[in-house]
Amino acid sequence: MAEPTTTSPIPLRLEPHPSEYVHWKLSFEGTVAKLEMNVQEEKALRDGEYILKLNSYDLGVDVELADAIQRVRFEHPEVRVLVVSSAIDRIFCSGANIYMLGSSGHGFKVNFCKFTNETRLYLEDLAEHSGVATVAAVNGTASGGGYELALACQKIFLVDDGNSAVSFPETPLLAVLPGTGGLTRLVDKRKVRRDRADVFSTLVEGIRGKRAVEWNLVDEVIPKSRWTETLKTRLGELGAKSPEKKGAGLLLKPLGGEISEGTIKHRYVTLETDETGRIGTLTMRGPEGAQPATSDALRAAGNDAWMLRAFRELDDVLVRIRFHHPKLNLLLLKTAGDPKAVLSAERSMLALSESDWLAKEVLLLAKRALKRLDLTARSLFAVIEPGSCFVGSLLELVLAADRSYMLNDPDRPTALELSPLNAGPFPMSNGLTRLATHFLGEPKRAEAALAHQGPIDAEKADALGLVTFAPDELDWEDEVRIAIEERANFSPDALTGMEANLRFAGPETMETKIFGRLSAWQNWIFQRPNAVGPKGALTSYGKQTRPEFDINRT
Repeated sequence: MAEPTTTSPIPLRLEPHPSEYVHWKLSFEGTVAKLEMNVQEEKALRDGEYILKLNSYDLGVDVELADAIQRVRFEHPEVRVLVVSSAIDRIFCSGANIYMLGSSGHGFKVNFCKFTNETRLYLEDLAEHSGVATVAAVNGTASGGGYELALACQKIFLVDDGNSAVSFPETPLLAVLPGTGGLTRLVDKRKVRRDRADVFSTLVEGIRGKRAVEWNLVDEVIPKSRWTETLKTRLGELGAKSPEKKGAGLLLKPLGGEISEGTIKHRYVTLETDETGRIGTLTMRGPEGAQPATSDALRAAGNDAWMLRAFRELDDVLVRIRFHHPKLNLLLLKTAGDPKAVLSAERSMLALSESDWLAKEVLLLAKRALKRLDLTARSLFAVIEPGSCFVGSLLELVLAADRSYMLNDPDRPTALELSPLNAGPFPMSNGLTRLATHFLGEPKRAEAALAHQGPIDAEKADALGLVTFAPDELDWEDEVRIAIEERANFSPDALTGMEANLRFAGPETMETKIFGRLSAWQNWIFQRPNAVGPKGALTSYGKQTRPEFDINRT
């Protein structure tokens, strides 16, 4: 079967206000935030191409979910529990819309699954680091991605109404895998026994009632007659364990920015692509003017605080790169600004984060944006030139890059500088800092780099092992140009596989399994004839035909 031909850019509005949500209702009752899923069938992101039946979701639904999680974190410090439920009777969520997947090109499917995975991880991060307990109130059947959404919550409560169940029907029904970390969360997070997980993952009808609890697929099954009362009690119990946050929240405002075919221009982050669209330059700029050093000043600065805005912009640009710039093969990472201003701004934010929940959330947002950079399937070259400010939080861009080039010219000096933010607050998916991952086999070199006080020139950076190459002024232009031209002409498929393997050095975690293992297999399976061939299961779904499989095991 030919690859679906949907190639036009997907319309992305990444910051919808809750009053404009189409598929979710976000409400608040004291310390409880309620996020109710009510997917509107006729309002798919690609209008007219598919219908979002049975609370199935597409990218538009998940963008709203990601926005809601972000707003709970920043705008509502009173919230101690977030509960996710459904407004549709007897249906919690039926997962990713099958017709949307069937009509989408391979690249879109991959990036859709990746964004959805990241959003589920943000739910888990909310519980682990922001002190907000998360609950899936499964008040109807949860299948596929719907159960994966539930798995991302700390607690899963399932209604006992004789009908509602949890299931992973992808393997027997669609010849694919639960694409957003479901299998990994079953055995790694919920510690479901492997043989039971095998049975569960091949049952189209799923499991309900007492067995769902016995197998640890859910935490509790609640009779429908006592659903509302019991759920309220459980939410109260969880909320009592969550810490109180002092200080006002911050209303997140739209970033704005200028978005065109080849460029994205925000205040602190820009993307410019060459005429072929294969090479892009992403530039992050340092702060302008004084930055907040107190809690009152942070709230007064609000959305204009450099660290908050700059990393929100980075996150926005990375999502747009994935969906709007499919030809972009190489991303050049650059910075511009005053290194001292960057270090001063982040020093204040780090100090505030010890007592102010809002400052802590700013750092957590920066951590998530940098993880999104790690997970973006583009070659990353850091280019360190005069006028750069690769220090502290922005030095993470160098450490995230696949390679780094630093000009070594005494007449046009360049410098790097580490800060406490390179030593722990921004871990990668493997649980290690980028610096520790960079020096995985030489931990003492990481210690030596952190111990260095002040700016590090090109010669010293090269000696410390912080950069890949430090050409002098005679070789700089040719060496960088040749490297860029060479990389931009390699196979994107081979590069994606190579980079994903090399970036996840060190310990294996649930996250690295999801992105380094599950995503790779799911991406491969999405192209196999048994799934998307003329008689594949995904192709045949909803038709009066049965799939026919190539029985040769690969």
